[in-house]
Amino acid sequence: MPGPRVPDLPPLIGHRGAAAVAPENTLASLRKAAELGARWVEFDVKLTRDGHPILAHDDRLERTTDGRGRFADLTLAEVQRLDAGSWFAPAFAGERVPTLEEALALCGELGLGLNLEIKPCRGREVETARVAVATLRAHWPADRPVPLISSFAPACLAIAREQAPEVPRGWLAGRLPRRWRELLEAAGCSTLNLDHRWLGARQRAAVVAAGVPLLLYTVNDPQMARAQLDSGVAAVFTDRIGELLAALADRG
Repeated sequence: MPGPRVPDLPPLIGHRGAAAVAPENTLASLRKAAELGARWVEFDVKLTRDGHPILAHDDRLERTTDGRGRFADLTLAEVQRLDAGSWFAPAFAGERVPTLEEALALCGELGLGLNLEIKPCRGREVETARVAVATLRAHWPADRPVPLISSFAPACLAIAREQAPEVPRGWLAGRLPRRWRELLEAAGCSTLNLDHRWLGARQRAAVVAAGVPLLLYTVNDPQMARAQLDSGVAAVFTDRIGELLAALADRG
């Protein structure tokens, strides 16, 4: 059975907020995305040691905070003492790692749609999905379009289907799977979210012809974004949301 219908997606989705101009996966990045005109954003969710969902992409702390070690080894209180902004620019010093609940509330306040990527640490796929989906269902603003849940982990998508069958899911992968039609149907997924660098023109055309919404990451060049969208791609994720919105203003 195909997955639930995806709401109308904008052609451009802010990747980890507005990652080119603000520290990724922070409230500052979400605010910046909205300020620049984004209608939808994407961000990553994983769990702290004590089971709280937070926004983070990497398993480790070093790239995006002033800490060392792994997010999974810290409690929420310990994570929230980290500086998640100084690495990007002095103007963001003191920015914190937000909880999923905080990010959902801010999306509601800013009027943003959402692609929530469940990004579990290895071995915590089921636990991360259960907590993330429960939090999404409890705190996603009722007046916002239904969000999209995606993950590289099939176990996470299965939990999302079980707990929130009404929320569309995206099969997230680097390359187009060989038996992508069967995979999507078996998983009840509604979209394919793929790395644009590994998608050939014939593959892209086959997905588009099948009527499956195709979402590509991470496209930061305006000409590339236009070419992908002109070929029938439903949306592209971009770090440079303001720049691409300006360059593709005719697309809204």
